[in-house]
Amino acid sequence: MAAVGEAAPPERWLTPDLWSIGLSAFFSDMGYQVILGGFALFMVGSLHSPVWAYGLAMAVLYGPGALWTYVGGRVGDRWGHRRVALWGNALVPLMSLAGLAATPVAAVAPLAVGWWARNFRKPSRQAMLRQAVAPGRRGRAFGFLHTLDQAGAVLAGLGLLWLLAAGFSFAVIFLLTAVPLGLSTVMLSRVRTAPSAPAPAGPAPGPGPAPSRAYRRVLVAAALYGFGSYSLGFPVLTVAQGTHSDALGIGAFVLYLAVSSATGTVYGRRTGGRLTELAGWGYGMAGLGSAGLAAAWALRWGVAGLYPAMGVLGFALGVVGTLEPTVVARLVPARLAGRGFGGLSGARGLGLFSANVAMGVLYHVTPVSAYAYAAAIALAAMVLLATSSRRAPQAFATAKTDPAAP
Repeated sequence: MAAVGEAAPPERWLTPDLWSIGLSAFFSDMGYQVILGGFALFMVGSLHSPVWAYGLAMAVLYGPGALWTYVGGRVGDRWGHRRVALWGNALVPLMSLAGLAATPVAAVAPLAVGWWARNFRKPSRQAMLRQAVAPGRRGRAFGFLHTLDQAGAVLAGLGLLWLLAAGFSFAVIFLLTAVPLGLSTVMLSRVRTAPSAPAPAGPAPGPGPAPSRAYRRVLVAAALYGFGSYSLGFPVLTVAQGTHSDALGIGAFVLYLAVSSATGTVYGRRTGGRLTELAGWGYGMAGLGSAGLAAAWALRWGVAGLYPAMGVLGFALGVVGTLEPTVVARLVPARLAGRGFGGLSGARGLGLFSANVAMGVLYHVTPVSAYAYAAAIALAAMVLLATSSRRAPQAFATAKTDPAAP
């Protein structure tokens, strides 16, 4: 039985709306991941900025971006998730203008605005997916979304590698991303399950009940994990500097995304959404991957050490990207779905702001200290979440999702 104001989702999970949402994510990542993957090389290599300035630039993206994510979720609950998702998605192509800049500040400005728009629409897109499938199929649906999302990113990495090898400038490369970003909005406009405005019956929803203890614990763990997360541009720089090859740096980016995409497919099919899985296979593996990057740099292992570490990080992203939204979809009621997903991304983003500043400063000293810091924070988040789930096993019960639940 569907919650009041929410259309009953179809029992089959691979619906036309899910395909449209997934393809929107595919084209979106095919566009903006080109920019994110190349921006560190553009800023440090072409604009001759220090690495700490790149870290500060990423903090500008993720810090205010966290606020926009939370605001987007609340606005979507009130104005309609389809409407908010479309407006936000339509502004993401502003990122494509970053390569035209001649100074770091001018480059970061359009990048940040486009990224904030992407964050603004993210909770609404997740809420639309939540509504598009039956409750018992949401783990598979979020895994499918992550797979297509990361598959687009893999093509973005391969395209970036080819375009750089062909001699195209970053200005041209970044401008080309406006095409897939535009297609992303076209695909999202095809979604019909989620209404463009909330159901008219009854008064507008109030603030609703207080978040559950389980949901609050997830937010705390996500925020802590965020303090150890960082822009993918850092490992791209690490591999490029460690191997003296920009191509190998972009290759590591592609490997990371390919592993993440495959993990979303496999994990989405088998997971029940246990918090212990998220703690160990998600946060714990992320810590292991960062530790691997630190060791590979310190011991001068080159590609033989850096690439496996990137693969481990990609696996961790696949687990986290699948499990976190699946868990939140279970823990929040339908009418507060936007707020629930916005709170998750917002909590992560607050940590990411500090993490990128810290990574930039520590990386300026030595990459080893930067990745050691990230590993320690991720492992702390793992311990926190695992301990919380043992203390409250009923709240984190897995497996089964009651089809009658909102």
